[in-house]
Amino acid sequence: MTEQLWFLNTLVSVRVPHELGADGVSVLESRAPRGDSPPMHVHGEDEIFHVLDGKMLVRIGDEEHIVKAGETLLAPRGVAHSYRVDSHEARWLVVTSHGDFERFVRSFSRPAPKAELPEASGPPSPAEAEALSAACRRHGIELVGPPLT
Repeated sequence: MTEQLWFLNTLVSVRVPHELGADGVSVLESRAPRGDSPPMHVHGEDEIFHVLDGKMLVRIGDEEHIVKAGETLLAPRGVAHSYRVDSHEARWLVVTSHGDFERFVRSFSRPAPKAELPEASGPPSPAEAEALSAACRRHGIELVGPPLT
């Protein structure tokens, strides 16, 4: 059975948990509403985005890419990146290794009681933003800029 989590405004389904394989590869399926965008950030593992449904703007370093269903991008480790959902909703796979990113997502999520997006809550409150920043620091993620607008 797939574990489902609510991470801020995103429904995350853990398709392949990192502990299943020797290399710690993790596959997370994310589903988020229009406008969803994390702060620009950097972490120590490559991150593969594969869009299943919808359309996203993905910024990697200084380059912006419009990514649609069936398309894949790699955000190399150590390079600042973010995305913004540009369709009504988007659904995509995130593939990482070593389990660090999956552990971060789990640390700031709550169990999803149903396979639906959480109730829209807008941007994080100041307390949530500080807690998110602290979770990022604990998991080696450096926030380097605002979300994409």
